[in-house]
Amino acid sequence: MKKEMTAEELTKKRWLMVVISGLMNICAGSLYTWSVFSSPMAEFLNQRNGLSLTAGSLAIVFTVANSVGPITMISGGFINDKLGPKWVLFLGGFLFGGGFLLSGFAVNTAMLTAGFGICSGLAMGMIYGCSVSNAVKLFPDRRGMIGGIMTATYGLSSVLVPPIANRLIQSLGVTAAFKILGAVFVLVLCVGSFFIVPCPSNFVPIGWNPPAVQKGSPSREKNWNGMLRTPVFYVMLAILVCGAFSGLMLISQASNMAQQMVGMSAEAAAIVVSVLALFNVAGRVVSGWLSDRIGRIRTLEIAFLIAVAGLLMLLISNGNVVVFYGGISFVGFCFGSLMGIYPGFTADRFGQKNNSVNYGIMFIGFALAGLFGPMSMNLMYQNSGSYRPAFLVSMVLAIIGILLAQVYKALAKKEG
Repeated sequence: MKKEMTAEELTKKRWLMVVISGLMNICAGSLYTWSVFSSPMAEFLNQRNGLSLTAGSLAIVFTVANSVGPITMISGGFINDKLGPKWVLFLGGFLFGGGFLLSGFAVNTAMLTAGFGICSGLAMGMIYGCSVSNAVKLFPDRRGMIGGIMTATYGLSSVLVPPIANRLIQSLGVTAAFKILGAVFVLVLCVGSFFIVPCPSNFVPIGWNPPAVQKGSPSREKNWNGMLRTPVFYVMLAILVCGAFSGLMLISQASNMAQQMVGMSAEAAAIVVSVLALFNVAGRVVSGWLSDRIGRIRTLEIAFLIAVAGLLMLLISNGNVVVFYGGISFVGFCFGSLMGIYPGFTADRFGQKNNSVNYGIMFIGFALAGLFGPMSMNLMYQNSGSYRPAFLVSMVLAIIGILLAQVYKALAKKEG
């Protein structure tokens, strides 16, 4: 059996593991580049089978992919805590790349759903949950910053991968693009997994003295069952839902909003999507770093205030492009802040020993926001012909998030 790394060796190599884990997250984040593949894939299936599919007809593929991720974040977390991250990441990498490869051979919607939706969707949860959790464990001295960096690399995929995928689709066709990317993902993810080692229990980096409150405090080390028994968990979950709601709502409709609200062309609206993605990434890094200095809950309060300001700007934009961009940027920053803070926030509150599973369960809040945010926006737009009701609902939820932060403070003070 391989000898466990000493604290000194792990302190030296932990940054290398963050870099490799970040690269793996960029691969896994390509799941959210589905819009690049949907129209070309619909055209391919139409030509092959004599159908009349549209990109909207294939929306079920992405819905499935987005829905199954939390399942493997939780189950993969159990395996990670028992066997270590290497095999979770290896299996996840093989399954993720394999899903893209299977999509490249798809001849109908069912095969595409099985490959991209189920295989790659399940694998994404394994890769993202495991890589983020293990990295946060390796940096008890910088949990917020590392959580921000790791989740930022995942979000950065939406900026980096689409141009590559588009070039492959234009040059070689959509099925060849799926196959090439799938092969690359298998190689990067499976090879990268062998560079990742598990973080030992109670790891303390050389040169860092943990605060007295964190030294073996049993109240901070809770498994999933213990976490679910604490009222503070449900408050944290509700805060995540309130914060992620507006971000996921805007991500789902950013291009259409730009065209409907300020009269942008499709090409100009694509820039709005990129700006939203960049501020999403920036929010993860900046807020993760800031939360290490002023605290997680105070940083979340600031993020919610920024979201309220952004949503107000969208409400009053009235065709003004500058105000519209400001609103999009603020809401994107807030959404990124939530995603960057929560890995470290969960570890702070419930301990790092079981954080793989605990964070996977907490991520259910993200899944709920991902389900109800876009769906609510679509319903309100269909009923009113305007996005304003959705902005108002999101503002109310952001204000509720600020109020829930006060509830969290009271409960945290009571629990100690």
